Amino acid sequence: MANSTTSSHLLPVFARADLAFERGEGVWLITADGERYLDFTSGVAVNALGHAHPHLVAALQQQAAKLWHTSNLFKSPEGERLAARLCEHSFADFVFFANSGAEAMECAIKMTRKYHATNGQPERYRIITFEGAFHGRTLATLAATGAAKYLDGFGPPVEGFDQVPHGDLDAVKAAIGPATAGILIEPVQGEGGVRAADPAFFRALRELCDEHGLLLMFDEVQTGMGRTGELFAHQRFGVAPDVMALAKGLGGGFPIGACLATAEAASGMTPGSHGSTFGGNPLAVAAANAVLDVMLEPDFLPRVQSIALLAKQKLASVVDRFPQVLSELRGEGLLLGLKAVVPAAELMAALRAEKMLSVAAGDNVVRLLPPLILSEAELAEAVERLERACASLSAPATTAQREAV
Repeated sequence: MANSTTSSHLLPVFARADLAFERGEGVWLITADGERYLDFTSGVAVNALGHAHPHLVAALQQQAAKLWHTSNLFKSPEGERLAARLCEHSFADFVFFANSGAEAMECAIKMTRKYHATNGQPERYRIITFEGAFHGRTLATLAATGAAKYLDGFGPPVEGFDQVPHGDLDAVKAAIGPATAGILIEPVQGEGGVRAADPAFFRALRELCDEHGLLLMFDEVQTGMGRTGELFAHQRFGVAPDVMALAKGLGGGFPIGACLATAEAASGMTPGSHGSTFGGNPLAVAAANAVLDVMLEPDFLPRVQSIALLAKQKLASVVDRFPQVLSELRGEGLLLGLKAVVPAAELMAALRAEKMLSVAAGDNVVRLLPPLILSEAELAEAVERLERACASLSAPATTAQREAV
């Protein structure tokens, strides 16, 4: 029997803010009583085209009136179309559709291990990962993440992951052994504090994989789908992976994940080797195809690059003017991080008081992840709210505040 004193029957695994939203419009979220919040979370890089985008709404409405779900035992014309479009605009030959980023990463891990087993080397199953990474909440992706705070209490971590310092090429070389199957990395670490390695590091990883017969795996769950100004973040530094996980922005808010791979990397995946009940269902692929309709317009990504450059310039100025609150601006495109001097939670609370939403990250960083449709006027509004939040945090303490301390 449920506890009658429980205020919520949702499993208490989220530290939820005391804030709920009824609807959204573009870059704004709106409460039931009409309060408008500037959304620089995008559902943690999910609502890439903002809220209630008319093309996405129409696509889902039309599909919902026709067909919600069929089994993957049957053909999926729109899924085929989505896969073909993703392959056309990437390195990949094949796509597997899932429901989330963690599931897309699970497919990537299984595919990498299966590749070597199919080629007569089943002992090659270990994957090199990096400190500060975040790859998901399943048991395997938690082990790939490697952080004790996520692993604690869930029994022995899944075997097969070797973690090395981020950006340390010598450590990567030392970790490669007879059992190594691949190298897994995020082009930009989001959860880990908006940290990016030098492009030369990614080129060196590609060379190491080619030299040792390893698969290079990119986790683009957060960085993919235009977030950094290119359709996929790795396109910024000219290095193609063998396997890539996508999710978040792919459906513009509708749950969908994808694992992309070359024909060579996918060569071990045969009927029955992997599957998903809901993966690539008609509603999900309709949403993702609608997202691609918008993102593949010739002016879309150049406009993201332009507004991202302007955002960096304006935010860098705020960092310079409030050194007692902020110490550094990080990130690529519209995946931006403010390294805070004050506790990051205090900065997020001050922003929320200004009706602007942000996302926590590691290394005392506050992430800013606005929808990619952000306008110059909305950016200017965000900068003003950030300035007011920083001013409130840098103001001298009142007598009452000092006495309270």
